[in-house]
Amino acid sequence: MTRVLVVDDDPTVSDVVRRYLEREGLEVEVVADGEIALKRALEDPPDLVILDLMLPGMSGLEVCQRLRERLPIPIVMLTALGEEGDRVLGLEYGADDYVTKPFSPRELTLRVLSVLRRATGTEQPAEQPEVLTDGDLRVDATSRVASRGGRLLPLTVREFDLLAFLLGHPGRAFGRAELLDQVWGWTFGDQSTVTVHVRRLREKVEDDPAAPKRIVTVWGVGYRFDPVMSAAP
Repeated sequence: MTRVLVVDDDPTVSDVVRRYLEREGLEVEVVADGEIALKRALEDPPDLVILDLMLPGMSGLEVCQRLRERLPIPIVMLTALGEEGDRVLGLEYGADDYVTKPFSPRELTLRVLSVLRRATGTEQPAEQPEVLTDGDLRVDATSRVASRGGRLLPLTVREFDLLAFLLGHPGRAFGRAELLDQVWGWTFGDQSTVTVHVRRLREKVEDDPAAPKRIVTVWGVGYRFDPVMSAAP
């Protein structure tokens, strides 16, 4: 059974989230402390973590960062309204998605299910080939494995989705709102989410992230993937 670790010190919130997720057939464990949550996740890794930012003992940001250093577990972060800076930090630390409090439990459940489907490879764009390549860069959409020069790339769920989408549409410029819709499935949302993920991807697929050759900025529009013709085989 798919297991979700819910980390929130508000018992009302965690109880509602638990009940909604259990209705979808998920096994749920609830933890109210950051340090305990990190210990439990490392001891017995769940399939996904729902992580509140404001926690006793250890902040959600620190838990997220430490988890990312050890495990590729998908993370959905809960943030309070107006904490845009913390949301961006959460994405930079490796969160795959976020939901702003106060939130609809149904919306959170749909986000969780979407991230889980993508993490397990059961939600793939029908028009994309199974394996995408660009020189030394290889993305296998079936196994959800990306590599560069034969070395595996440590991508989060959303980083993988974004890379696969851009690589699958070389030479085409996409706006951030369009990428939110196509990759995240959001018809609205904080477009800085895309900016942060692009920056993280550049650190992993570019020789010089400050002067990107593959994922380039199209000023006034968004981003475009330019194939590297002279890359090593």
